[in-house]
Amino acid sequence: MDDERTGALDHLFTPAVRDGLGEDGYGSWRAIDAPDAVSLSFGFPFPDSFPNDELVAAAEAVFAEEGDRALQYGGGDYVDRLTDAVVDLERGRGIDCEAENVLLTNGSTHAIDVVAHTFLERGDEVLVEAPTFMGALRLFDNYGVEVTGADTDGDGLDVDALAADLRARREAGRGTPKMVYTIPTFQNPSGTTMPRERRERLLELAAEFDFVVLEDDAYGELRFYGEEVPPLRALDETGRVVRVSTFSKTIAPGVRTGWVLADAELRAEIGRMRAGGTNTFTQSVLGRYCAAGHLDETVPELVDAYRERRDHMLACLEEYMPAEAAWTEPEGGFFVWVTLPEGVDAEALLPTAAAEGVTYLPGEMFYPDGDDRGARSLRLSFSHVSFDEMEAGVAALARATRSATGDD
Repeated sequence: MDDERTGALDHLFTPAVRDGLGEDGYGSWRAIDAPDAVSLSFGFPFPDSFPNDELVAAAEAVFAEEGDRALQYGGGDYVDRLTDAVVDLERGRGIDCEAENVLLTNGSTHAIDVVAHTFLERGDEVLVEAPTFMGALRLFDNYGVEVTGADTDGDGLDVDALAADLRARREAGRGTPKMVYTIPTFQNPSGTTMPRERRERLLELAAEFDFVVLEDDAYGELRFYGEEVPPLRALDETGRVVRVSTFSKTIAPGVRTGWVLADAELRAEIGRMRAGGTNTFTQSVLGRYCAAGHLDETVPELVDAYRERRDHMLACLEEYMPAEAAWTEPEGGFFVWVTLPEGVDAEALLPTAAAEGVTYLPGEMFYPDGDDRGARSLRLSFSHVSFDEMEAGVAALARATRSATGDD
């Protein structure tokens, strides 16, 4: 079959689709690979973390206890048990939560999408951290909105800079964003965590300038070091925070189950926008899995395992990378954000790095289109590969970097 585009139906596409013709879609970053190279690109959990036996037992119990009901539209009682598990999980993070606040989704990206569908229309502005999760950037593009990258530093979103920008806009008679999308805890890709005082100030700005805060917290359960910081939703007194999370990092990505948490009235409207059904059978299995206490047992073990991986990656970076390079030291999550020496472009370096034996995601992928602030940066994941592979990958990155700086 000829892969060349004919454009025969282009005139029937939505404006957002026409604007993006020829551009990479969601998930295109997974094509960054080299067969003989260590991939430090992807935030995949390590295979031994998957609770295979427990999930099999949960599925068998669902069939035994609920029979055909588990395979019908709506599922059986264990679907509700999963909602109860989410309520308990969120209460454990300090959030005032009831079942009426929770909407189950097919993963956290679906959760972000349904929230975007509820609030965004063509011409709106979404403000994101720069850098931010590249999947969210691609998703927001689908709505034809303007995506603006806000300044960040070692403590995440620079809320003071945001406040100054919003006031300058108001004084100039310019519009403000309808939504601020933030990953305040163990941010993807930087690994940074926003302090409590910044979170409180962000919520004050949301009320003052009338925008919604979309809090993405995929990694919050995986804290290795430091003091717990309350989620934005736990600090929210005005109902402006819509929170999304997922079981992808604490159970397995393949279960494709996440959730939206919002005030009951807003949750109901978001639920109306959730086109089609969710996978109630998977939700039943997860409901049984959680009801049996497996999630509570597993998370501390995951924290210990990922802490060791994080520490090993930081030790490898310290041993191999040139002194002019810098990197974050995350207190949790899956990622380290590396800044290369002056004059080294991470995207241009990628072919050399792959030849040396490593792949990664260049920093520019995590910024809105046209924003080149990530040129010297890249994201490394310590979540998936073995310790030996991690060391080999970092050593290869160091060799490629020194080659680019002429210091090999």
